[in-house]
Amino acid sequence: MPMNRVQFQKGLSLPEFMDRYGTEEQCEQALVAARWPGGFVCPVCGVMQSRTSFRREGRLYWQCAGCQHQCSVISGTVFEATKLLLTRWFLAMQLLTQAKNNVSALELTRQLGVSYRTAWLVKHKLLQAMALAESDRQLSGRVEVDDAYLGGERSGGKAGRGSENKVPFVVAVQTTEDGRAHLACLSARPFTKEAMTDFIATSMGLPLTIVSDGLGCFTVAASMGAVHDREITGGGKASVLNEKFRAVNTLIGNVKTALTGTYHAIKFAKYGYRYLAEVQFRFNRRYDMRSMLGSLLRALAKTPRQPERGIRVAEVHR
Repeated sequence: MPMNRVQFQKGLSLPEFMDRYGTEEQCEQALVAARWPGGFVCPVCGVMQSRTSFRREGRLYWQCAGCQHQCSVISGTVFEATKLLLTRWFLAMQLLTQAKNNVSALELTRQLGVSYRTAWLVKHKLLQAMALAESDRQLSGRVEVDDAYLGGERSGGKAGRGSENKVPFVVAVQTTEDGRAHLACLSARPFTKEAMTDFIATSMGLPLTIVSDGLGCFTVAASMGAVHDREITGGGKASVLNEKFRAVNTLIGNVKTALTGTYHAIKFAKYGYRYLAEVQFRFNRRYDMRSMLGSLLRALAKTPRQPERGIRVAEVHR
């Protein structure tokens, strides 16, 4: 069997990471370049002004020459008000983007040397940035779609699809001409025609051929201008091995393996969309792991401040 070059790529090694981001100044300059690639832009008046810079409590600040507003590179971003050094944030970003499987908050606690609460917040702020970065992702061409569940049955609870701990989600995978997985969208949502209409409208564009099984909610594809290639597969091993759904079944299997192999307890109903966004972010950038940290950094620079209360609140996302 030939080597899978995507799977065996070198990525960004830890020694190279330390060379690039090993000091607070290096991390700060990397964030400056990610936030203002063309030079400082005042977040208040929105104009690139000549400005003066100075340091306050170790942090680099700018003062706009026009409106006199002062800000640091972390002001107005997900990093605002953080008490952690940027080197800790960057290490968390390295771990999340370069690991083969997911990284739990407990593992971040050990690797960053912080409390579990801090590690949990760092992780979820990074996942929120990933979700926002992927929010406008659009698939087209041939797209395999299937339904699945996060979570398992609880002792004494309902069995099967009625389990209170099971959260439905949909996976769509755009394939190449030779049937290989290319891009993906994952969304925690019910299996209804209304939910599927919204998913197709927000995550897919024409020309579009949707390949699905016999689940009724997928039939809305035809009314939205897509070609619907529907095949009733039934259940069991035969449906999983069906070549028409190889890409989407492989991704679903990888998602479940990564989650169950990393986490012992997840509030899927509350935070499931973030964990799916993490999978989607990494999957859609898997061709170049070396640049994935930089891609996440640019997403973080664009993500507004995320207070703890907002991070912990239950939200409904596509």
